[in-house]
Amino acid sequence: MSSADSAPEPAAARTPGPDPAAPAGRGGTDAGRPRRAVGVGFLLSELATLFRRPRTWAMLAALAAVPVLIAVAVRLTDGGDGRGPAFLGSITQNGLFVGFTALVVSIPLFLPLTVGVVAGDSIAGEASSATLRYLLVSPVGRIRLLVVKFTAAVVFCLVATLVVTVVGTLIGWALFPIGPVTLLSGATVDVGEALGRSLLIALFVALSLTGLAAIGLFISTLTDAPVGAMAATVVLAIAAQVVGQLSQLEWLHPWLFTYHWLDFADLLRQPIDWSSFGGNALLQLAYVAVFGALAYGRFTTKDVLS
Repeated sequence: MSSADSAPEPAAARTPGPDPAAPAGRGGTDAGRPRRAVGVGFLLSELATLFRRPRTWAMLAALAAVPVLIAVAVRLTDGGDGRGPAFLGSITQNGLFVGFTALVVSIPLFLPLTVGVVAGDSIAGEASSATLRYLLVSPVGRIRLLVVKFTAAVVFCLVATLVVTVVGTLIGWALFPIGPVTLLSGATVDVGEALGRSLLIALFVALSLTGLAAIGLFISTLTDAPVGAMAATVVLAIAAQVVGQLSQLEWLHPWLFTYHWLDFADLLRQPIDWSSFGGNALLQLAYVAVFGALAYGRFTTKDVLS
């Protein structure tokens, strides 16, 4: 990973700063523009910057390779001996299961790795490239900057999950027969409803990663070294999953942000069991609230001039 890829673009090329000669409007306007418009413009600029980086496309390409490798391997081996991740044995009967299998494979490492890179780089990357102080000159302010950075990380969570799901569906469609899906509850749904449930599962997984994004954002405010923030975020994700496998710490499991990561199987039942979705949403919201508050407390007192 080159330093050029990890360094954000200069603030002047991303967000227009205030004109010193133009009076600020009431309520923090910039030459008559409402603060809300400035915030939306900055969010769009941040998303454009994120998805213009070669590093971002390299990570998305790596995620897309996961379902392709799974589908090709199953196709060449006629399904193997039945061992492997969940849904693997069903791929040869229905290609729609490629996407489900790819998510099971990606959740423990690949998705947390990419989210950790984006979230860990959010503030530390700006500080490392000395663009943070210039961003804060604009009417965005520190709080809005944190919100925009977190929102961009959440958008990336959704895009990354959709890449795995969509590519898995397409490659499964190309290499295997497609038809009605038999759910875990034994009921059968048509292809249209199965595709809808695939998108719902992608939303569930993206939601599961928002807590990790908030943790990465907080860690990113603690250091000016983006690589350190990225590594710490990924290590925490792996450590939480390891703790989740220890029966001696079973009392702690429901409080881990990784607790519901693989519970999307409840969306493959008829009727859908929404309890895991609701529990996951509450858990991730708690992590966002706690680590968002910690990031706010740290960032509002951070010296950006040193």
